[in-house]
Amino acid sequence: MNSYRCTRPVSLAGAESLGNLLRYLLLGRGMLTSNVAEALAFVRSGTGLPAPDIELIFAPAFFMEHGAANPAGHGFSLGVALLRPESRGSITLASGDPLTAPLIQPGYFSADADMGTLLVGLKAARQIAHAPAFDAYRGAEVWPGQGEQNDTALAAFVRAHFQTLYHPVGSCKMGDDLCAVVDNQLRVHGVTGLRVADASIMPTIIGGHPQAATLMIAERAAAFVLGRSTPPPIHFTDLEETNGVTHAAVSRDAGAVCTSAVTGDLMLHWCLSQAPVSACLRSC
Repeated sequence: MNSYRCTRPVSLAGAESLGNLLRYLLLGRGMLTSNVAEALAFVRSGTGLPAPDIELIFAPAFFMEHGAANPAGHGFSLGVALLRPESRGSITLASGDPLTAPLIQPGYFSADADMGTLLVGLKAARQIAHAPAFDAYRGAEVWPGQGEQNDTALAAFVRAHFQTLYHPVGSCKMGDDLCAVVDNQLRVHGVTGLRVADASIMPTIIGGHPQAATLMIAERAAAFVLGRSTPPPIHFTDLEETNGVTHAAVSRDAGAVCTSAVTGDLMLHWCLSQAPVSACLRSC
């Protein structure tokens, strides 16, 4: 995260005030209409990469320690997200009691390459923040801080203050190897009548936010349960434009079911895998 004080009162500081709440509820306008992440950029950390491996997220606000340690006043931030991490974590059962929380080891920075990619992204964020367009708004750098310049200092900052975007995947991955949990129709290996339909079935994370892909997985799960080879088509009708934004009413073919993406039970991973925990931890 690269954060700066803003020299003009144009950030989201104070957005939670009663006046802003009433403006949003009554008029649908004001600071609370912001999605916070107002601009995104997908970039490559080096030449020759087939796809971007870094996402830059601009927010007209501080977002330190998930917003719990924000300084007072106006500010803006450029978050650096690692799209294709090489590090891998694990989930194991703590006991035979299904109500006991599992043991989660995220494995952050277990692969050295991830830190190098994040440093490239952090430097790119700084370069953008120092573009002439920001000169009238950019105050002092708060994170990492103007004194943190060399790679050693920046890496120490990243290790101390990195944050998650809450996009875990892969704990019930699809495949036919010993560590796979579901087959290509989302059926759990060795268990009849049980499917997993969420982001946990992705063998690796996609190069972006997984929401749309998770909705697709849920749609496919519904098709499998209903015996359809493909989901019914989506028809967009009644297009209209309001304030420059095009809206479309969406209809389904008759007989379709509504699906939703759910987080699922991550504890299914190891207890339903066909291989012992130790084998999966060694080979995956």
